[in-house]
Amino acid sequence: MRVIGGSVRGRRLASPDNGRIRPTADRVKESLFSILSSLLGNLNGLRVLDICAGTGNLGIEALSRGAESALFIDNHQESARLVAKNLDLSGLAMRGMILEKDAIAALDALAGREKPFNLVFLDPPYRQGLAESILWRLSTSPLVDSSTLVVAETEAREELPTAMGALVQFDRRIYGDTAIVFFEKRPIV
Repeated sequence: MRVIGGSVRGRRLASPDNGRIRPTADRVKESLFSILSSLLGNLNGLRVLDICAGTGNLGIEALSRGAESALFIDNHQESARLVAKNLDLSGLAMRGMILEKDAIAALDALAGREKPFNLVFLDPPYRQGLAESILWRLSTSPLVDSSTLVVAETEAREELPTAMGALVQFDRRIYGDTAIVFFEKRPIV
């Protein structure tokens, strides 16, 4: 696993020792960041939220490509340590913060003290209903506004609702057994 673009391109990141953590494959990550580039231009100055961060792979890629900061959320101690190690390996630790907490509880805790993020990554364990639960919470969270792009990674066979409150799906791409789903917040009419 490596950083594929930006200021620390080519930097190797630590991989998990077990099958509990499933990092986004380089080919999927490359496609995702190509799409993000066409949607957002460059990532310079963006604030990123990486939920169910695992290795920190996606948030670190965004930092390498110019994001101002990234907040990583994961409820497993092993994942939090892996994110910290990868931030150190990439030389981006000063721009990353790790919150070792359940995703919903973390979002609730952050809601009163953080302004909206520009880009949110969500990559929960597959087949547990977590993606939908977290997306529903994001749909009402002040951490997401109309300028926020939310990207969820799921198993290709997992179908997420196309609308969850104000959070609306506008694109879905399949890469083998992985789906990348794009959401934006729209006013409810």
